[in-house]
Amino acid sequence: MFRKMPALSLTAAEAVTLSLMGALVALGSIIGYRAWRRSRISPEERERSRRSSLAAGGKINDATLVEIREDVLFYSYLVRGIEYTASQDISGLKDRIPTDLGLGLGPVSVKYDPKNPANSIVVAEKWTGLRGKALKS
Repeated sequence: MFRKMPALSLTAAEAVTLSLMGALVALGSIIGYRAWRRSRISPEERERSRRSSLAAGGKINDATLVEIREDVLFYSYLVRGIEYTASQDISGLKDRIPTDLGLGLGPVSVKYDPKNPANSIVVAEKWTGLRGKALKS
């Protein structure tokens, strides 16, 4: 009634080859996963890189600091007749910001990406657009 299936038989060389291929696939997967994990950029590093890039190559324009809420600056600026309103989290830049920042409401400078004017900053690690009383001595 039941037919007997022939057993799968491998030679010693074929068994070794299959084992080595399996080990190679597993090793390649582990190496690839570890490289992928190392290459991931944290959000903090991505933001620092964005600020650094804008500070180095952004265009400078006049802006108005509209409001300060805890660690966020709200500002607006005009580029080619279009008004942009933006905000910047400054929690990682405490050493660049004076404690009495509320006195600095009003004119500031902004650096923006000419290809994407909505991408802008007022403060970075090596640049600040704060003026007058808002500057740290």
